[in-house]
Amino acid sequence: MVTAHGHAPAQAPAHAHTPTPAEAAKAAEADTDERLKTLAGLAGSVPDPELPVITLAELGVLRAISEPEPGHLDVELTPTYTGCPAIEAMASDIEGVLRQAGAERVTVRTVLSPPWSTDDISEEGRRKLAEHGVAPPRPTSRADGPFLVGLSPTRHAPPTRHAQPARHAPPGQEASPPPTAEADPVRCPHCGSADTVVLSRFSSTACKALRRCELCGEPFDHFKEV
Repeated sequence: MVTAHGHAPAQAPAHAHTPTPAEAAKAAEADTDERLKTLAGLAGSVPDPELPVITLAELGVLRAISEPEPGHLDVELTPTYTGCPAIEAMASDIEGVLRQAGAERVTVRTVLSPPWSTDDISEEGRRKLAEHGVAPPRPTSRADGPFLVGLSPTRHAPPTRHAQPARHAPPGQEASPPPTAEADPVRCPHCGSADTVVLSRFSSTACKALRRCELCGEPFDHFKEV
């Protein structure tokens, strides 16, 4: 119907849908997940104290963040190795960032299992390392579960002809050569050459070795594989 003024009468407002308790709980959970995702992004953006060119998220040491109770954030952090001196600085920086975001209480817990591996470094983190003159670690392809750690002497004797025991292959198969460290050489981050040598097993930090490129002559750090 149209009135004398040519306007249709106003429609009565429809009743708003009242969410059920299950819908309200689901919406609250989604809001919490989104907020925790944002907070994890803030915590992950903290630079690594020893390698500030990459973040903790790119390094792969930030494991999880949760809110066990309102205003209390629980953060799980895994060090690159047990006893890493940078873990305290990481925890302090994370706490500071999250408190600035409104958290009343922040607990940063050190989690050692599963252990951190250099495979946890993101592709962006590896790119940034190489861009700043640090050779990124090579893939380890480490399987889950226990693994053996080889202990080498502090002094090395000259290699001998029979240093490696012979590998006997099953009948009808050829024996595979023993694996060597140079099967996947460390490349110079400056020129890309694979002709590099170790100068020192430890560099500015325990997680890096000092190497030199035999082609361009430049020394560089190599993030050692774990």
